[in-house]
Amino acid sequence: MLRRLYDWTLDLAGHRHALWALFFVAVIESSFFIIPPDVLLIPMVLAARNRAWLIASVCTVGSVLGGVLGYGIGMFAFEAMGRPILEIYHAVAKFEEIRGLYNEYGALIVFSAGFSPIPYKVFTIASGVADMNILTFTVASIVGRGARFFLVAFLLWKFGETIKTFIERYLAQLTLAFVVLLVAGFIALKYLM
Repeated sequence: MLRRLYDWTLDLAGHRHALWALFFVAVIESSFFIIPPDVLLIPMVLAARNRAWLIASVCTVGSVLGGVLGYGIGMFAFEAMGRPILEIYHAVAKFEEIRGLYNEYGALIVFSAGFSPIPYKVFTIASGVADMNILTFTVASIVGRGARFFLVAFLLWKFGETIKTFIERYLAQLTLAFVVLLVAGFIALKYLM
């Protein structure tokens, strides 16, 4: 079943609307959706390595725009939308603790969250609640998310066939590792916040 899902994703990556799907997933992941855009980014670059930079750019732009949406949720709709999203990630209890850190370390916090497997959406919402400077937030998001997605694209562009062979050989183990990293990100978020 995993192999069929992998093949289906690779086929989808070559679809004429794949860039729009990646953009959409990147937008919603940065504000409320649980699955990271890397799930589409990786097969799309593997399917079309000559378009790696375009794919990384679309993913970065979508993610930053989604981050701004998350920022808006935090700033204008925290009680109605932001708090329920934070409750999903069990991040409400310690949310107030980090709120004060935004004045001093906001750019570093957003960059780190954008680059790491920690759920970025929690920090986009927190940035809005903390009334972080929107320009600082946007620049930190561009740098953090861009670094992450362009690094992935570069590695796939440079070592594409080798990585593709590796992925196909160890698909089950890599899927498990991805799930473990995703869960670890949520656990880290729970204990860091």
